[in-house]
Amino acid sequence: MPRLPDPPALFPARIAATAHTYLDRLDDRVVLTGEEGHHLQRVRRVREGEIVTGADGWGRWRVYEVAGSQSGELVLEARTEFAHEPHLVPTLAVAVSLTKGEKPELVVQKLTELGVDRIVLVAAARSVVRWDDAKVAANLERLRRVAREAGQQCRRARLPEVDGPVTPAELAAHPGLVVAGPDGVPGPELRFPRGGEWLVAVGPEGGFDPAELEGFGDAPRLAVGGLVLRAETAAIAVAAALAGQRDPA
Repeated sequence: MPRLPDPPALFPARIAATAHTYLDRLDDRVVLTGEEGHHLQRVRRVREGEIVTGADGWGRWRVYEVAGSQSGELVLEARTEFAHEPHLVPTLAVAVSLTKGEKPELVVQKLTELGVDRIVLVAAARSVVRWDDAKVAANLERLRRVAREAGQQCRRARLPEVDGPVTPAELAAHPGLVVAGPDGVPGPELRFPRGGEWLVAVGPEGGFDPAELEGFGDAPRLAVGGLVLRAETAAIAVAAALAGQRDPA
C-alpha cells in the first residue's frame, strides 16, 4: 500500500478526496449499501476510480479507492494503512440551552464543523423548549444524525458526542467551566488548561437567570461581542473564538 502522507495530512480533510464517509469497520475491502451507498452512488455520484476517505468516528481513518459502483452500491478498496486524527487539546465542549424550531440542528451542524468535541443540551430556567422523557431519545438521535452529516461535510474523523439535556446546576461543578456573557473577557485572554476539558455554557434567549449565574460561582466569563446575540449565534461564536486556540496533542 502507498505510504501515508506526511503528518500535516493526518486529518482526512487534507486529502483530495471526492467524499468522506463513516464506516462500521475500516476493512481492506468495504461494500457500502443501503442509505449510505445510495447517497454516495446516486446523490453524490461517486464513480469508480475516485478517492474516498473513510473514518470510524473515533479518530481512525484511511484512504479508499472506489473499485466498483452500481445500483446504489459502492465497493471500496483501501489504498493506505490506518491513520489517526490527532486529539486537539484541551477538549472543547459547548453546553447550549434548548431553543425552538430548527435552531438546535443549526447549532449542532456548525459546532461539528468547528471541531467541537462534545455538545451538551441544557434545560435552563428561561428555555422555551422542554423535552419530556418520550422526546429525549428521538431528539438526540436526530441531532446525532445532523452531527454525522456535518462531519461528512467537513471531513473530520472524530464525531462529537451529543448528549443531555442537563440542568445548569449539573454544569456548575465542571472544573473547566466557562460561562458566555457580555461581562466576560475576549477568548484570547482566557488561559487554556493543557489537559482536561473546556466547557462553555451558553444561555437561552434572555440568558441564564440570576440563580443559575450565582450557581456558576467564580467560573470565568467569556465575551462574545458587545451586541445582543441569539442563543444559537452565541453558541457558534464561542466555538469559533476558542476552536483555533487548540493544538494537536
